[in-house]
Amino acid sequence: MSRFLIHIHSGPELPNKATLGCLVALTAASEGHDTTVFLAGDGVHLLAEEHRAAIVGQGTGALGEHIARMAETQLTLFVSGMSAKARGYDESLLDGLNASFAMPTKLIALSDEADTVLCY
Repeated sequence: MSRFLIHIHSGPELPNKATLGCLVALTAASEGHDTTVFLAGDGVHLLAEEHRAAIVGQGTGALGEHIARMAETQLTLFVSGMSAKARGYDESLLDGLNASFAMPTKLIALSDEADTVLCY
């Protein structure tokens, strides 16, 4: 199976792009691919409860359902610590998720190791 990195940097202002990135990541993981998601920039907002509950993409599903499924799957979720801090979030953003904060060096390493990198 292939190794996928899904880099989501779009935030709540682009609900279709954000939910599509999540849907693609879940699809890759469900098909048995080694799948990693890296949220950076405005993409970190997607983990905030108010956005999880409110965002629904057109044909790409509900963000809250996608995030809940991500927490239940074997995919790996990284969140830019610098992006989160700059937007006022702390460690509580990751509560209930199988996620960890990471630096840009991790994003570069993951990109280098991936067979395919998709950005949303």
